[in-house]
Amino acid sequence: MQWRNSPHNYGAVSIAMHWLVALTVIGLFALGYWMVGLNYYSSWYRTAPDIHKSVGLLLLALMVIRVVWRFANQGPAPLASHGRFTRLATKAGHGVLYVGLFAVMMSGYLISTADGRPISVFGWFEVPALITSIPDQEDVAGLVHEYLAWGLIILSGLHALAALKHHFIDRDPTLKRMVGRADAS
Repeated sequence: MQWRNSPHNYGAVSIAMHWLVALTVIGLFALGYWMVGLNYYSSWYRTAPDIHKSVGLLLLALMVIRVVWRFANQGPAPLASHGRFTRLATKAGHGVLYVGLFAVMMSGYLISTADGRPISVFGWFEVPALITSIPDQEDVAGLVHEYLAWGLIILSGLHALAALKHHFIDRDPTLKRMVGRADAS
């Protein structure tokens, strides 16, 4: 398998970033869903949010790298069997996923820095609080973060269903391209 994308297939870097982002988003959603139910006396009350924030900021860095990679390394051409609507839906869906990812991460950042304190990323480095003057910042960003996270997980599920539809119903190599098993034709 090649590192870079080819005109027919995704390369190892694109595939690895795709699946790492997907697993991280699912993991962060599950952790976030679980941690909002913790009470003050839980041993995870402080630990779970710290992990959530740290992984979220690392995901933000990965997404920036992914966007740069996407612009520097064009993806494979659309399949000839995909009509105009499928191509448009693909572009729109990916665009909404990317914007949604960045929006959910930015709202998480705004929650975490509303009090002016930086965010520690696993104790390795700190991300400073740059925006702290939005009225009711923590509450507004928290609500936005929650709704965006739900929207993102639902859209990700639809994305996965579309890939399965292409694989099992259309019998085209869409899914195989993203697992590195498509023929180079």
